[in-house]
Amino acid sequence: MDQALLFVVFFVLLAVVIFRRLLASQRHGTADDVSKRQTRLEAKVDLLLKHAGLTYDPRANAPPGVLDALRAGQKIEAIRLYRQATGVDLKTAKDFVESL
Repeated sequence: MDQALLFVVFFVLLAVVIFRRLLASQRHGTADDVSKRQTRLEAKVDLLLKHAGLTYDPRANAPPGVLDALRAGQKIEAIRLYRQATGVDLKTAKDFVESL
């Protein structure tokens, strides 16, 4: 992987970790509060990416066949292919495929 891609992956993972910690520490917050925090975090990640001169395209990281399965309307097959290629659990694969 080149440095730019590693940089993007690092900041996306950092945002996910921060978001999860916020969720864990603010379990009593309303859905609106969580949504506002998530929006702020996404804006910060976007600014970091812009500052670094990078763009994030989740489709660029999709394993072979996943996008083809989605285009063919085969969501379950796309999830299966993503799990097979990455080894992630079902929920993570489903969330990834649905984000595309």
